This record gives sequence, C-alpha cells and structure tokens, in this order.
Amino acid sequence: MRKFTVLALVLVAACRSAGEPAPTPAPAAVAKPAAQEPAVAPAAAPVAAEPHAPAAAAKAPTPVYDEHADANADLAAALAKAKKENRRVLVQWGANWCGWCTLLDKAFKSDAKLARKLMYEYDLVHVDIGRFDKNVELATRYGADLKGNGVPFLTVLDADGKPVANQETGSLESDVPDKHEHDVAKVLAFLEKHQAPYLAAQDVLAEALARAKREDKRVFLHFGAPWCGWCHRLEDWMAQEKVAALLAKDFVDVKIDQDRMTGAEELQKSYPKSAQAGIPWFAFLDADGKTLVDSTMPDGNNTGYPAAEAEVAYFVTMLDAARVRLTPDDVAALKKSLDDEAARLKLRR
Repeated sequence: MRKFTVLALVLVAACRSAGEPAPTPAPAAVAKPAAQEPAVAPAAAPVAAEPHAPAAAAKAPTPVYDEHADANADLAAALAKAKKENRRVLVQWGANWCGWCTLLDKAFKSDAKLARKLMYEYDLVHVDIGRFDKNVELATRYGADLKGNGVPFLTVLDADGKPVANQETGSLESDVPDKHEHDVAKVLAFLEKHQAPYLAAQDVLAEALARAKREDKRVFLHFGAPWCGWCHRLEDWMAQEKVAALLAKDFVDVKIDQDRMTGAEELQKSYPKSAQAGIPWFAFLDADGKTLVDSTMPDGNNTGYPAAEAEVAYFVTMLDAARVRLTPDDVAALKKSLDDEAARLKLRR
C-alpha cells in the first residue's frame, strides 16, 4: 500500500473543506527467518532444495486519473460524442492522491443507479489536477474553483462545451457521522437535474430527411440504445475517420435512441420488419423517407452490426442498392474495413 509523505498529508488536508478519510498506514515489513540447517546430516546424498516460487505480486489498482493524459484532447473527444448523442459531459477534477476522488469514482462504478445514469446521460472525463498545478487554465475556463472548494469537483458541460453546472462535492457526502462515502441519492439528484433534455424521435428523423434533401443524399437510419453493445460497435465503426468520410458521400447519419428519445417506440413501429429484429436495426431511406433497403436479410435475420461473412456480404448489397456517389472501390474499402474489424475483434470463428 502506498505511503503518504507528510507533505502529501498536508495537501490532502488542505484540498477539502470536509474531512478526508485517513490513509491506512502500510504494515511494517517483517524479516523472513533464514532457513535452518538440519541438526543431523542425512545419510543419503544431499538433494538440492527446490527453489520456492516467488510470491505473486499484488496487482496494483488502476489509477483513477491518467496523469499523462491530454485533458484538452479528452474533453474534445467527449464533447464530440456528447453532441452526436445529445448527452452532457461530466468532468471529475481530482488526483490519484485524493481519497475522496477515489471514493466518488468507486460510487460511480459500483452503484447500479449511478452507473446507469452515467451510461445513459453523460460522457465522464477525469481531469488530473496534479498538486493543484495541472490543467489550471482549463479549470478556470470552465469556472471550476478548485482551490476554493477542493476536489473531487464536478463540472457539467453541454454538448457545445458551455458550463451548465459547477459542483463542490462535500455537500454530496453522507450525513452519517464517520461514514466516509458519498450519498448516492444526492449525487443522483445532481446528475438528474443537469442531464440533457430528451429529443423527439420524429423531429430528429425529420431534420435528417430535410438535410438529405438539401444535400441530395440518402439517410442511414439506425435504432440503438445505451445498453446495446452491438449498437456501440456499429456506431464506433461508422465514426472511424475513413469510414465516416466514405459514408458521408451518400448518407446522412441518424440514430434513434430507443430509451432516450420521446416517441422512439412509435417511430420504430412504422418500420414493421424491425419489430422482432433486435437492435441495431437499420435502413437506408431516400430523402422523402421511403425505405430503399433495410438490414433484414433474405432469411429473415437481422444483419445488426455486420461481423459474420454473410452479414458483411449483405451489407455490401445494401450499399450497392442505395449508393449514388460511392464508387465500387469505396464499397470495397468499406467491406475491407468490416472484415479487418472482425479479425481484430475476433468476431469470426
């Protein structure tokens, strides 16, 4: 266990208005007694003792804060994702020496309600503050008074990077004496208060169709949800720089979130094939909203994220059926990208 220096303890005490959980001191090292020689030599020839296997070293916990991260780059990536998904960015300012920072991160991961709220509504970014000497300008830009309030400190940003809320976390701790933890109900109330308002699914699709008409493109409509791992794989693949550039030649990308958009269920019912297909289910539409082709394969199965060879082959037929500007070479490049991803992720036997 890591020991704190006197200086570190002073900094910890100074970083919060509420009491910091005292670090548990590391146990003193115990000298291992030397092996004793037998009192009487054995009659048989001595046999060399087998060496003891080294004790397995305890695996150090993964630090909450990446001390080498580029905070500006991390925030830019989170904001781009939040804008695409209509979410908020939650910045947790702190450092690895801060016990309460570790406790808050533990609460985010271990409490089911908090974990679900973050998965659905926020992109979480941990920003390391060092000894209150790192990312100072970044904190100032967002109005986070770290020295005045201590850490952990929370900042909520909207998808355009505008601060929505700055929150010290002493008031989010448990009121029970000597209970060193955050009050889940208080933290959850804070997150619920500042999450992004939900969009109407029909309005989102209408906006995408209007854009497709202006740009003479198709619409790549796909249904997903925050809990759906295959949906995330499809979205992550579509977001790759080279893939996105190719798809943008012919498509306006629009995702309908089943759980985070109002009217999503009703909208999905207008695509009957999707009812029993599972997600991700997708369709290519013309600018008037007519379905050109969808992800339901001839055998009735849903392509979902194209991973198996048959799924990739069918996705290629979808592209060929809807493409206008995409060339055969472009389609071949997209196919290769899917094949390469399947190999990288070991999705095929």
